[in-house]
Amino acid sequence: MILFPPCKINLGLHITRKRTDGFHDLETVFYPLPLRDALEAISTPVSAQGFPLHAGSGSGTVDLHLTGLLVQGDAADNLCVKAWHLLKKDYPQLPPVQLHLHKAIPMGAGLGGGSSDAAFTLQLLNTKYRLGISTEQLLDYALQLGSDCPFFILNKPCVATGRGEVMEAIPLDLSGYSFLLVYPEVHINTGWAFQQITPAPGARPLAEIVQEPVERWKDQLVNDFEAPVCALHPALQQVKDTLYAGGAVYASMTGSGSSFYGIFPAGKVPEGLFPAYKSYILAS
Repeated sequence: MILFPPCKINLGLHITRKRTDGFHDLETVFYPLPLRDALEAISTPVSAQGFPLHAGSGSGTVDLHLTGLLVQGDAADNLCVKAWHLLKKDYPQLPPVQLHLHKAIPMGAGLGGGSSDAAFTLQLLNTKYRLGISTEQLLDYALQLGSDCPFFILNKPCVATGRGEVMEAIPLDLSGYSFLLVYPEVHINTGWAFQQITPAPGARPLAEIVQEPVERWKDQLVNDFEAPVCALHPALQQVKDTLYAGGAVYASMTGSGSSFYGIFPAGKVPEGLFPAYKSYILAS
């Protein structure tokens, strides 16, 4: 069974409060885009005694194979592997599996690729092995894996608050636009980025702003991380300026960076704006 985890962008992002548990409350609009990884699960052959016949990656009875973009770190720490172990605790009938993850979404880019892979692993295992886990339960499991993971269980435009896990679906359709995602391959330390922010609510609820025409978003829809990140890396401000110069009706950084996106009238994304960077032209 194969699923295709997508990426997300943030339409506005406000850090509203520092919590007593060390986390931050935020307000953002998550919007999915079709830059996708590929995730496959197959059952590991077992002996008559129920022991796996395939030598795994060292993470027990789940074996992860990675292709595509290079993924750093130990496979045992991968969120897809952790998702299998999380379900196995409550569903001991979950069999040994081999997961194949082909990475196309850049990592550490503010696009949520790892969170998407984790959430889709939960859904894949639930469906393939008929575990009968409800959407509400999947959301709870996803939150245990990461603050952005629950969004990818719903995978539709949402206003998110709390740590990002309190979500409300909103009627936002950007199918009349094309998107240019730009990944400048600059690593932004998330902890550092949060330290640059003085938490405060936005002037207006993001849910109101995104219901206005996209052409009005430029001076209203703000990512709090963008100013300090661009001050540290001036080349990133040039990315945003180039998107607007190329005809974007709205451009912003997503997450804590370093990816930027531009929203263009459908079919009007100019070619070759960023020859030095990875870039992706996408329809909504």
